[in-house]
Amino acid sequence: MKKLTLIALAAILAGCNNDPEQTNDVDTIYTNATIYTVDNEFSTATAMAVKDGKIYAIGNEELDSLSANEKVDLKGQFVYPGLIDAHCHFYRLGQQTRRVDLTGTKSYQEVLNRIAEFHDRTGVDFIIGRGWDQNDWENKEFPNNYEISLIYPDIPVALTRIDGHAMIVNDAALKLAGIDENTVVEGGDIEKKDGKLTGILVDNPMDMVTAVYPEETREDQINALLAAQKENFKYGITTVDDAGLDRNVIELIDSLQQAGDLKMKVYAMISNTPENLDHYLDEKGIVKTDRLNVRSVKFYGDGALGSRGAAMREPYSDRDNHYGALLSSPETFKETAERIARSDYQMNTHAIGDSANTVVLKTYRELLNDMPDRRWRVEHAQIVTPEDFEYFDSDRILPSVQPTHATSDMYWAEDRIGEERMQGAYAFKKLMEQSGMVALGTDYPVEQVNPFLTFYASTARKDTSGFPEDGFMADQALSREETLKGMTIWAAYSNFEEDEKGSLEKGKAADFMILDKDLITMPIDEVPNLKVKATYINGEQVYQPTSS
Repeated sequence: MKKLTLIALAAILAGCNNDPEQTNDVDTIYTNATIYTVDNEFSTATAMAVKDGKIYAIGNEELDSLSANEKVDLKGQFVYPGLIDAHCHFYRLGQQTRRVDLTGTKSYQEVLNRIAEFHDRTGVDFIIGRGWDQNDWENKEFPNNYEISLIYPDIPVALTRIDGHAMIVNDAALKLAGIDENTVVEGGDIEKKDGKLTGILVDNPMDMVTAVYPEETREDQINALLAAQKENFKYGITTVDDAGLDRNVIELIDSLQQAGDLKMKVYAMISNTPENLDHYLDEKGIVKTDRLNVRSVKFYGDGALGSRGAAMREPYSDRDNHYGALLSSPETFKETAERIARSDYQMNTHAIGDSANTVVLKTYRELLNDMPDRRWRVEHAQIVTPEDFEYFDSDRILPSVQPTHATSDMYWAEDRIGEERMQGAYAFKKLMEQSGMVALGTDYPVEQVNPFLTFYASTARKDTSGFPEDGFMADQALSREETLKGMTIWAAYSNFEEDEKGSLEKGKAADFMILDKDLITMPIDEVPNLKVKATYINGEQVYQPTSS
């Protein structure tokens, strides 16, 4: 009996110790690390406590008094806020996993070879691909569709250039899209030579082909989003700004997030279509959850420099009497901007050429002059006339740039626009000094997903072979601290999310990545090869390499 009484007493005491009221202070404490908080002082800490997906405390000795469900010794590793890609195409990246990848091709013949391999493997009845860049070929002129039409007389083929602003299609695709020698579309070009179509479409005419693409299933869309998420987590990216989404994809993203299948945080820029504007500006308003933020409109001002579609004030230096083109008239742009200004939405406009930037910046300033804290963004701000820099500020008009564009274009950019216009091109430092900040992104799949290439291009202004030795327009390089801010807290600010993410401070989301090297002090030429050791969103580990 005495023995049974003791057992019963022990059971009672054990039950008391398991009282749900008596819980630990926090979920996890991370110790023995160098933590770059990216707070206002750019301070560092050695320990961080996380509770319910948020940072509970950060510092050093003061965490000793806390009890935790788990303590993690990071063994001297380095912690940074989760990276925010301020301009990318998240959904399009996922789509690309199911299409023929033409990035890195060194000739048109290599493009044809990859198409053949893809079609032999998949047997699809509409071949879609992306990634070719004639600037990387020995013959830098746009190709002709003669060979593709000969090889695939009945199967439509549509191959988008790396920048997304030009496309080569075969005759079957032209016929399906209803394009012939008499077709005229404003805001782009349907190339002809000797009166015959070459298969090259630049900017707006491309929409006629994409309109006849095979319809994606819901399963296709889900697989695309999950594939893109997996690729981003490998690089410590915890928020993506998707620059142009339609309502159906946005609603699918929300559904997958609510179900817990899509953990990536998404800042969605709605594509500028009448249907999207009517729904979000007039009916829905801002949509904000813990992982989704829908509050901006993506507008295309012009095309790309690589396809000579960027709208320039003076003719291109390497093509007589060619100016590129605005994709909408200035009047249409202003009407759309006025409509957005009457809403709570932000406007984010793609502007590459100096003419496009002038139109965008002057319209923004006119509309926003008496509207504080609108944070309208100029996406790319690639070639800016010297007198137009003064339009940027941190309150109304922000620059959003992608540093790897500079190191991708540096081999031919001056040939295209001339020495004088280069003074206002890829001017990230000048933009940052004028506005007080700059949001940084990759623009993948135009460029690679790897954000450490962004960091390297921003600070070293070189390609991965170390060219040029002194850096491309090195005076426009950002410091490492500025670059990290551009990929974290400044990007969060550009999304109206600086109070919830972008730095590791008490009360903010526990979105962070772990590296085994110090991004701020390591040899800069080693940065492109960095590997992320872990990625966390809301305190949950979403990525760990399969092998160290």
